[in-house]
Amino acid sequence: MGPLSQSDLERIDREAVGLLERIGIWLDHDEVRARLVAAGATEAPQAKVLRIPEAMVREAMAAAPKVVRLSSVSGEDVELTAHGPTVFWTGNALHLTTLTAGGATERKPITTETLAEFVRLAEGLEHVHAPVATSMADIPPKCRDFVGFRVLAQNSRKHLRPCVYTPSGPLTIYEMAQVIAPRPFAEHPIFSLGYTAVSPLRWSNSALELFLLTSGKRIPIMINVEPLAGATAPVTLAGSIAQGNAEALAGFTVMQTLEPGRPCVYNMGFAHPFDMRSLISLTGAVECGLHQSAGAQLAQFYNLPCASWMSTESCVPDAQAGLEKTMTGLQHALAGVNIIWGIGQLDSQQALSMEMAVIDNDIAGQLLRAQRAIPVSDHTLAIPHIERVGPGGNFMIADHTLDNYRDQLHYPDLIHRGERQPWEEKGAKWIHDRAQDRVADILSQPREPLLTEEQEREILAIEARRTEELR
Repeated sequence: MGPLSQSDLERIDREAVGLLERIGIWLDHDEVRARLVAAGATEAPQAKVLRIPEAMVREAMAAAPKVVRLSSVSGEDVELTAHGPTVFWTGNALHLTTLTAGGATERKPITTETLAEFVRLAEGLEHVHAPVATSMADIPPKCRDFVGFRVLAQNSRKHLRPCVYTPSGPLTIYEMAQVIAPRPFAEHPIFSLGYTAVSPLRWSNSALELFLLTSGKRIPIMINVEPLAGATAPVTLAGSIAQGNAEALAGFTVMQTLEPGRPCVYNMGFAHPFDMRSLISLTGAVECGLHQSAGAQLAQFYNLPCASWMSTESCVPDAQAGLEKTMTGLQHALAGVNIIWGIGQLDSQQALSMEMAVIDNDIAGQLLRAQRAIPVSDHTLAIPHIERVGPGGNFMIADHTLDNYRDQLHYPDLIHRGERQPWEEKGAKWIHDRAQDRVADILSQPREPLLTEEQEREILAIEARRTEELR
């Protein structure tokens, strides 16, 4: 289910491939350009721009694996394909927004301590598959990627998603991962990476250096594009989608040229419309959902797994936040997006909120329920039971009801379901108050070390050595 027809998808594919053949893509890295020229690309009149022939694009898309496996530190695997499943990740940001006792909000830069608390919270949320590292104000930028990974590893046994701040940072992360991975990394990758194109039609030196340095290790990577409709891409959704698709196809071509068969996730989910009144890129608008649902359809057109982002312009975990995140999240879920980022996200992706993360966990649970088909069988149709109860009866005490009600209804943690009096007796709490209680409950649990003493010692030694080298 999505906003594009089959003929729309075919045309957008043709136009995107045509852009790469006629106009080309700016690749700001000498060695990567040389590798692509050797593989069949040609130089355009503009410096650093390569024209990529259709055959080369098609070969790259065919080489990209159709199944991307993401593993957790605890030893569980999820295999993403164009046909499912859907998992949810947290977001990344610069700030943490918290609710105070009086109901006001406080916004502070994220530090290693607050990131650790957020990751611990995510560890306790059943619908969160992976915590994402963030910027940390108390860590130098060139060290944030591997320090962030260390914080993830100390506080979560799920799949780990570090953020990249330097092209070489992932090499340190990879070294750390060998210490804590319970199984061979190439078959069971406990972390994944990603980088974003610079619209219009450009991949930066940093992105390409990252692609090059991490090649050969089978690290899953997300190919992100972020067309900003009306600013860095055409204002029409169709035009920005076509441009974003060209950027994604170029990213896949680079990646598969450097490492054929490397697991890649197609991500149009960072696309935004530009609001001409407020002069900001929107993250919670219905057009974001349309952009990203179209991206899911394109990924499915190429038989690849995909990603998107659910966020909001609201600065607090309020009704607007719930409305925008549910609206866009439902569009993603029904379109079949595999990875939906943004659990806990607020403030146009600039802030995280623990209370919002708990509310989002409930939203995610209901989105997953909305994805499930309604099974029709002799058992679920229950015709003999309808006949047995007959006109005017009820099903309250029927065996069929007792045997099946738990599977038929989703039971969220925070949503109030009941009459007013019990709600008042429990303090008449709004949902953000109940979320605050849930955060306190999770973080009050005793913190058990997730790494052995030897693992802790080894990754801290790797971090210390690399930090010293970067001084």
